[in-house]
Amino acid sequence: MKAEFDPDAILLRPGADALKGRGTAWAIDHRFVQQSTEPCDDGWGLLDQQARLERVAPATEIIEERVKSILSSNDSPDIDFDLSINPYRGCEHGCIYCFARPTHSFLNMSPGLDFETRIIAKVNAAERLREAFAGRSYRPLLLNIGSATDAYQPVERSLRITRSVIEVLRDCAHPFSLVSKSSGVERDLDLIAPMAAQRLAAVYVSVTSLDANLSRILEPRAAAPMRRLQTIRTLADAGVPVGVSVSPVIPFINEPELERILESAAEAGATSAFSIVLRLPWEVNPLFQQWLDQHFPDRAARVMARVREMRGGKDYDARFGVRMHGEGVWAQLLSQRFHKAAARFGLNRRRVELDLTQFRRPLAVRKDGQQDLFG
Repeated sequence: MKAEFDPDAILLRPGADALKGRGTAWAIDHRFVQQSTEPCDDGWGLLDQQARLERVAPATEIIEERVKSILSSNDSPDIDFDLSINPYRGCEHGCIYCFARPTHSFLNMSPGLDFETRIIAKVNAAERLREAFAGRSYRPLLLNIGSATDAYQPVERSLRITRSVIEVLRDCAHPFSLVSKSSGVERDLDLIAPMAAQRLAAVYVSVTSLDANLSRILEPRAAAPMRRLQTIRTLADAGVPVGVSVSPVIPFINEPELERILESAAEAGATSAFSIVLRLPWEVNPLFQQWLDQHFPDRAARVMARVREMRGGKDYDARFGVRMHGEGVWAQLLSQRFHKAAARFGLNRRRVELDLTQFRRPLAVRKDGQQDLFG
């Protein structure tokens, strides 16, 4: 039968205990699923057996994919870049709030547990990027790496897809910005720092909380908060323009830390900042609400009431201009707090303007593997 998906419903899954190192234990059905099943107790204790098995966190599965293209265009008026590159689909960091979780639905996978345990690696990303840059119609545009899923999630240590992409950007003198909550970006400073010196690179580090205990359940496989601040310092010391992303701001969870996060990031060397309030599109909504009930039952209702206050009474509002910051009195108060704190700590400087004029088109490569001197 066709399963009905109600984005405003709290779909609690029996026995969905928290799994160590995972953002959720719930393999929630995606909105395109054709059939759904319900657990049934047949008297043989099978439900108890299943619950015990589910308490064991599944291993991460890496699925290699050879993509046809790697550049994604952006025409959203509330986003500051024109193109994006995401070397991976899914993210092992397991952030429960991740707005990209619903993209796993298009792969016929769960936006819940599958999103953080079944990672799609675009192994030919660098090859496709070089081909795109070699195209005669290509013109350099503002490009961001890791806008949906973290380009420096754990698997990058071995696959090095992100590094190969940055190598192409370096060879072509194409500017880029990068957003990550991983210290793994430090590995590629030998590429990023020289490009930054030429106004070709900027990095933004996401710091959601300074509370290690909160971070462990909110973003279980991301770098610890103090480690991220250290990464900001390392980048700044290497001459890389570095900003901080305090995103998402979750009322009554990490929202009280807003000013302290900005102050700590500034002390570490950040020179700019931005912030986005919690977004709950599609399957993220029930997943996040279940997480709230598991970890913060005393304030779950209060959190969601405040979220709805900023979303016109709904759990989510996808309108441009509203989806990132919300609306209403509380959204305005958050914005005022952010901007006043950013100014106080020197984080209100204009973001570095990357230089698009240095771009060098690579030689085209023919199907026979030879370079086309007239490409």
